[in-house]
Order: sequence, then structure tokens, then C-alpha cells
Amino acid sequence: MKLPIQIIIGVIVFWLIGCVKILREYERAVIFRLGRVLPQPKGPGIIFVFAPIDRSERVSLRTVTLDVPPQDIITKDNVSVKLNAVVYYRILEPIKAINEIEDYNFATSQISQTTLRSVVGQVTLDELLSNREKINASLQEIIDKQTDPWGIKVSVVEIKHLDLPQEMQRAMARQAEAERERRAKVISAEGEAQAATKLKEAAEIIAEHPIALQMRYLQTMVEMSSERSSVVILPLPIELLKAFSGKK
Repeated sequence: MKLPIQIIIGVIVFWLIGCVKILREYERAVIFRLGRVLPQPKGPGIIFVFAPIDRSERVSLRTVTLDVPPQDIITKDNVSVKLNAVVYYRILEPIKAINEIEDYNFATSQISQTTLRSVVGQVTLDELLSNREKINASLQEIIDKQTDPWGIKVSVVEIKHLDLPQEMQRAMARQAEAERERRAKVISAEGEAQAATKLKEAAEIIAEHPIALQMRYLQTMVEMSSERSSVVILPLPIELLKAFSGKK
């Protein structure tokens, strides 16, 4: 029994419609024809996937933000810290991302976690706090090198949050307070030394020019008289102060 020509044409039309795929600008399709991958990915725009001969895998070329879960790590100086990170990566070669690894997103996450543990475990707590940019660059370089065979480019790795034990936070707070006190004492001592130096210079000037003492005396009287207080000013002859100048 032969099928009507209309049914055959209808089946062919529906089959052709099913073969048409539309890919967005940031998408590519890796085509497997009879089990073998085609040398070039297809897209964007309209492509034809001739099922059941062809099978397609869509790949997004946009940058992916991967949140690395918190990791308990012991630093080089035996301090237990908990930190997480964020990894930005994108696929440069879709065929490698599909053929070389089963789940590139999961694999990148695992590589990021193990690399974070390895790198942070080789630095001290002070280095972790002060050299954050250097550690981020080292993480990016190592992860990018490991994901390169999968056609993945890791552009940025950033340590996002660092959680310290309460005992370590209190110890660091005491250390910071002691450092501030030390700086305050040093600044105060430097101020006293500078003041003593200036007083010495002033004394030498007055010794060389006795009239400077009289000018200073008159200036002090003017300053005291301008204040609203009950201070009584009794002017004394400047000659009475010559006994303190060391000259006769």
C-alpha cells in the first residue's frame, strides 16, 4: 500500500523544519556526523543539523562566573583560614571543550578548588593579607595552564572572602593596637626633639641679639592683653631681664 504523496511531502517538510537550528551570536554548535566531529563548529545564525545522521552540542562563548565554594586551608605558618574565590573563564575552542573533557564547568571548578588549596598552603598569613594581587595572579596562571588543553581561557581569579578564627582576629587587633601606640610614641618623641632643637636655635638668636628678647616680651604682653581674662599685667623694665641674658 502506497502512502499518499501529500503525507510524504508533509513528513519531509517537518523533517527539514526539525533540522533547522538558530544559534545566538554568542553560541556555537559542535556537530557530530555519524559519530565523528566536524572540523569547524557552526554558527551563529541558521544552521542545518540533519538528524539522525548529525548530533549537535551547543556551547556558549560568553564569560562564565564560577563561584569557588569556601575552602578550609592551613597556611604555611600553620594558621587555619577559610576562604573562597571567584573565577572568570570563557571557551575559546568549542570542539576541545566538548571532546577533551566530559563536563568542563565541573572540571574547572574542581581545578580551581585544588589550586586554591595548593597555592594558599604555600604562603604565610601575612603574605595572604598583604600580597593578594600576587596570589591572584599566581592562581590565574596555574588554572589557565591546566584548562588550556580543554580550550578554556581563565582571565581573572580573585580571592573574594577571607575568614579568620576569632582567636587570630583578637591577636591581630592587639598587634595593630600595639603598633599604633608605638607610632604615637615615636611621633611624640620626634616632636619633642624638634621642639628642643627650635628652642636651642631661639636661645642662640636671643643670645646674639638681646633686643630680640625685648621684642618677644612686648609681643607676649600684647597677646595676654587681648584675651578676655582677669589677668593683671605688670610691665617690668627690660633691663631687669638682662641678668638672665648672661651679658652685662
